[in-house]
Amino acid sequence: MTVALRHRPAPHAGLLSRPDGSSDPSFATTSRSRPCLVEEVEATPKLGSHLTQTMLGHDDASVRSASARTTAAQPQPHRPARAPTQTRIRSNTYIYISRSDLIDRVPGEHSSYRVLIIGKNIYKMVIVWLLLCLTASLAGASAGDAGGGSRGRQVYVVYMGAVPPRSSPNLLLESHLRLVSTVLKRSECDVNVISITFVRGQKADSVVVRQYKHGFSGFAARLTDDEAAALRRKPGVVSVFADPVYQLHTTRSWDFLQQAAVKVDAAARRSGAHNNKASDDPSSDTIIGLLDSGIWPESPSFNDAGFGPVPSHWKGTCMTGDNFNSSNCNKKLIGARYYDMSGVRGPSESGGGSPRDDVGHGTHTSSTAAGNAVSGASYYGLAAGTAKGGSSASRVAMYRVCSEEGCAGSAILAGFDDAVADGVDVLSVSLGASPYFRPDFADDPIAIGSFHAVARGVTVVCSAGNSGPAAATVVNAAPWILTVAATTIDRDFESDVVLGGNNSAVKPGTLESSKVQGKIVLCNHTEGDTSKLVKADELKSAGAVGAIFVNDVENAVATAYLDFPVTEVTSSATMAINKYIASTSQPVATITATATVTEYKPAPVVAYFSSRGPSAQAGNVLKPDVAAPGVNILASWIPTTSLPAGQAVASQFKLVSGTSMACPHVAGAAATVKAWNPTWSPAAIRSAIMTTATQLNNDHAPMTTDSGSPATPYDYGAGQVHPGGALDPGLVYDAGEEDYLQFLCNYGYNVSKIRLIANATVPGGFTCAANATASLISDLNYPSIAVSGVLGGKAGRTVTRAVTNVGAQAEATYTVAVSAPAGLDVKVTPSKLEFTGSVKTLAFKVTFSHRSDAAAKKQGALWGSITWSDGKHLVRSPFVVTS
Repeated sequence: MTVALRHRPAPHAGLLSRPDGSSDPSFATTSRSRPCLVEEVEATPKLGSHLTQTMLGHDDASVRSASARTTAAQPQPHRPARAPTQTRIRSNTYIYISRSDLIDRVPGEHSSYRVLIIGKNIYKMVIVWLLLCLTASLAGASAGDAGGGSRGRQVYVVYMGAVPPRSSPNLLLESHLRLVSTVLKRSECDVNVISITFVRGQKADSVVVRQYKHGFSGFAARLTDDEAAALRRKPGVVSVFADPVYQLHTTRSWDFLQQAAVKVDAAARRSGAHNNKASDDPSSDTIIGLLDSGIWPESPSFNDAGFGPVPSHWKGTCMTGDNFNSSNCNKKLIGARYYDMSGVRGPSESGGGSPRDDVGHGTHTSSTAAGNAVSGASYYGLAAGTAKGGSSASRVAMYRVCSEEGCAGSAILAGFDDAVADGVDVLSVSLGASPYFRPDFADDPIAIGSFHAVARGVTVVCSAGNSGPAAATVVNAAPWILTVAATTIDRDFESDVVLGGNNSAVKPGTLESSKVQGKIVLCNHTEGDTSKLVKADELKSAGAVGAIFVNDVENAVATAYLDFPVTEVTSSATMAINKYIASTSQPVATITATATVTEYKPAPVVAYFSSRGPSAQAGNVLKPDVAAPGVNILASWIPTTSLPAGQAVASQFKLVSGTSMACPHVAGAAATVKAWNPTWSPAAIRSAIMTTATQLNNDHAPMTTDSGSPATPYDYGAGQVHPGGALDPGLVYDAGEEDYLQFLCNYGYNVSKIRLIANATVPGGFTCAANATASLISDLNYPSIAVSGVLGGKAGRTVTRAVTNVGAQAEATYTVAVSAPAGLDVKVTPSKLEFTGSVKTLAFKVTFSHRSDAAAKKQGALWGSITWSDGKHLVRSPFVVTS
């Protein structure tokens, strides 16, 4: 673009004119210089660029009017006609140049320039300053768009609560854009005697990266810190927070879960007599959605042979992406979406432009929840058997919200929003925030998304986190979420160390592979050390032929070392190895090939990595809720090029550990319960799973942690999930949206904020109690009880619960049994509940009291249980009492 400037004397000495023709004292000049104004700017467009005569806040007519007034006041000499593409803009007007015309790669933005010149013969300087200003501004814009900083832009999530009544997605989209446009600002570039104002305008739709319009209202946008702060003050906005990055919480397990002895009635027995044809199973109408890293559709776990038509309530889609198209979906894998993170976080090494899984995690969790039964499955011969999902007849819908770099909060919310609209019945979410980054519920994408999903009847199951065994590390602890801890199963992998003289030193270990010159290296290892795989690689590179890791914490979790022999032993077993090494000048040992051991005892035990309670956010809700297998779980995996020695074909399955693996076990169980009880609420489904959980291991002894200490409700919640028992719980603790709104009152939210969160679903007379306080959270109708302020206190504490009879017998009488530690008095009133055909729900009170002394306070927490029984069902609720 070429620009030519002509000059004329200023109409008012010492003053410059505003665009409306009035004088502007702010541009006064001194008498030492004779002022001149730009008379006109002639621009010749290049490469399709053009100039417009549109003023900010004015229409074209007002610009023409202003130009006409200036022309009338100052008659102009005759000039030859110019080409139609050239534009003449009179003095004291704004020139707007579309950045989308100047820079084709940045659509939707525009820039404006106000050029006011004072002084003589300086028009050349205008061009120089203009170019400098433009260059600096574009550079700043580029840096700002790339991310953080108070002056730059980063992605913020703007949460606006439930979808307003009588609103359509299109209306929501328009309202979001209007809201954003109210906070977008100008940035100026000023130069002393040359005043050049560079206005970097932003169109609302150029900064908004995602919008939420189905299950809840809101959007994600690139904003400055100031713009985000301004939005927080806008009416209708619940919260505004920087887009967080969460992390993934990375067969025989189902056979093991079914071994526990629980009495069930005919409805439960029917579940074991299903026809093998998937289309005849009621679970075939249930849809399990997963927010994860994608899916590998070619896995045999997702073959649709034997499946009938897609459930009629499914409204989702199968998105086309890199190496993925609609034909990759079928009657088993009925939907797949992805949320490209490149526009939010920048280019990803793992792509992300497809529902296809290139991490493996999402394929593993989805096959654990709902994978077909695949016979002959193993990990290179280990854990051989039939791999199957918990609800193998259910359909699968994948929402790819994660990549190798993590899971963007804005994408997580989009996954929740779409899943609700698509019609999923259960959501499995094996990811979460760090326990050391504890966002408020209104700033947590998982808490927000799950709240609105549950309000729409979707059961949401989440992993508890992998930050154990430290206390108070559990995440995903909102009371509307079913939170899952991880335990072991009765399968182990042994790789023995045979010392000279064929003496077997110890048995437990991991798999095989790495750690120096021609020797087997004995190496201490603790949880906080460098990764065992890294150590093994270093030892292999140094010439070692094998390694023995001394590991007291992680030895239950199998590690695939592939082509370098490694085993793991406890510190007590190391004594025998060290004694042998000291006894000979030429110690010799052999690391045997890994073998699979079944019916291993004791099992289950709580995994060391499983995050523990109490919840740091709401200690009066007991979390986690239940535990499920999460150690050495065999499930489908993506193809890999890393193969063990002697293997030519990659395994289609892999052994993986984490609460990520425990979560889909419970999601599968929830889908089965939902299939047999389609009218049950998410709270009723959670209650059925919790109150039928078991607390004994396969030695018929109380469960322990993997360190051998007794397990507590802070470790496993109500206990180990038992899918068969959950089909016939007898009684359920139900809860609805209003119960959770009262929880938010007691948590500390005011009525105005709560009304925004729930919108039209809030009952007309809803209000927070005048005495709302955190201690009243204990009265939430939850299947477990957590009470504070009792130990060492002067007064007891009473909480209320209500149960609903869902058993086959309408007339039933339940009596209560209390298990409490010495010194803690627990009284249940009434002690008998009598249900009839017309009375299906009954309430009871539980009073806790404890002696008041210093020793009691030091105990920290006491736990026990309350169990209702009609002689057929056992409805157990754990409790925890603290000071």
